[in-house]
Amino acid sequence: MDPIADMLIKIKNAQMAKKETVSFGHSKLKFEIAKILSREGFIADVQKKGKKNVKLIEVGLIQDDGGARFSQIRRISKPSRRVYRGYKEIFSVRKGFGLAIYSTPKGLLTDKEARRDKIGGEGLFEIY
Repeated sequence: MDPIADMLIKIKNAQMAKKETVSFGHSKLKFEIAKILSREGFIADVQKKGKKNVKLIEVGLIQDDGGARFSQIRRISKPSRRVYRGYKEIFSVRKGFGLAIYSTPKGLLTDKEARRDKIGGEGLFEIY
């Protein structure tokens, strides 16, 4: 199974079920994705939990007026089909109301940052 898709679906399902927090297994990539989502306002906070062998990432969720902060998460690149885009092919998501995350040589960047830095990469997912 795709670990990034699993993380995103856990966050989405917990958000729809009106949970306050959700936990999943730790990796550097998942932690960086969670930090970007927190910085952009889709989730509340991100914390590492656990010891050496059993590390978890705990994410605090935001509820807006009884509803979810976002409604859809769509995976762009999958393990079976990688999608790479140059900076000229990167467009805003939902006219700026959404966010796309790209894995670039400079690390993980949002669609806005990738266009600003004129750098392309592998599209990981869109959230809106």
